[in-house]
Amino acid sequence: MKLYLKSLVITMHMMSINLTIFLKMKNKNISFMTQAAMIAAIYVVLTYVFAPFSFGEVQVRISEALTILPVFTPAAIPGLFIGCLIGNILGGAILPDIIFGSIATLIGAFFTWKLREKSPYLAPVPPIIANILIVPFVLRYGYGVALPIPFMMCTVGIGEIISCAVLGMVLYFALKKYAKTLFAQ
Repeated sequence: MKLYLKSLVITMHMMSINLTIFLKMKNKNISFMTQAAMIAAIYVVLTYVFAPFSFGEVQVRISEALTILPVFTPAAIPGLFIGCLIGNILGGAILPDIIFGSIATLIGAFFTWKLREKSPYLAPVPPIIANILIVPFVLRYGYGVALPIPFMMCTVGIGEIISCAVLGMVLYFALKKYAKTLFAQ
C-alpha cells in the first residue's frame, strides 16, 4: 500500500511538472502570436495611411521601418510578412507584387533576425538588399514600368535606406530601452 501511494504521489508530481511546462509553453506561443499579430497590424496601418508614397517606382514605405523589429523578437518575422501581404492586398497591388514584395520583406526580416547579435547598424541591411533585388523586377515585369532596372534598383534602394536605415534606426533606439518589457516572452 505504501509503495502504491508513493507511486501515486510521484505520478501526480510529474503530472504537475508537465502541466506547468505545458502552460509556460502555451503562454510563450500566445505571446509570440500576439506580438506577430500586433506587428502585422501596425505594418498594415502604416502602409495604408501612407499609401500615396508606399507604392510605385519611387517609394518610401514608412512601414518598412518595422523591419528592425526582428532584432528584438522573432515574432516580427511572420508579423512583417503577414503585414506586408495584407498591406499589399489592401493597397491594390497586383498578385506578383503581393507575393514577391511580401517574400522580399520575409527574407529581409529573417536575415535581420540572424544578425540580431551583431551590430545594430547591420540590421537594416537585409531588407534593403532584399527589396533592391526583388522589387524592381516586380515593377518591370508585373507593372510594366519602362524605366531601366538598375535605375529602379537605385530608387527602391533610396526609399529603403530612408525607411529601414534612417527610420528603422530611430525606431531601434526608441525601443531599445523598453525591449525587455515590450517583447518579453
